[in-house]
Amino acid sequence: MDLPKFLLADSSEFEDAFILHTEFPRFILNVNTDEVEWFDDVEDEEDLENQVKNLIEEAFEFFENEIEAYEGEEDEI
Repeated sequence: MDLPKFLLADSSEFEDAFILHTEFPRFILNVNTDEVEWFDDVEDEEDLENQVKNLIEEAFEFFENEIEAYEGEEDEI
């Protein structure tokens, strides 16, 4: 099954929004607190650190684009 690289997630138990990264290294990012929970072991290698930093930036960009698209749909109603 093909999965998107990022997924939006929320729950009625939490007021926060989350982004789930589905590829290695898999993680969930709390958009409100910037906390990251890792599902895969991540070594402290410099190259991987740069990759992780870029992935988190991509996750926030994804979130902003999704919110803008959602707000655009609401304006059309």
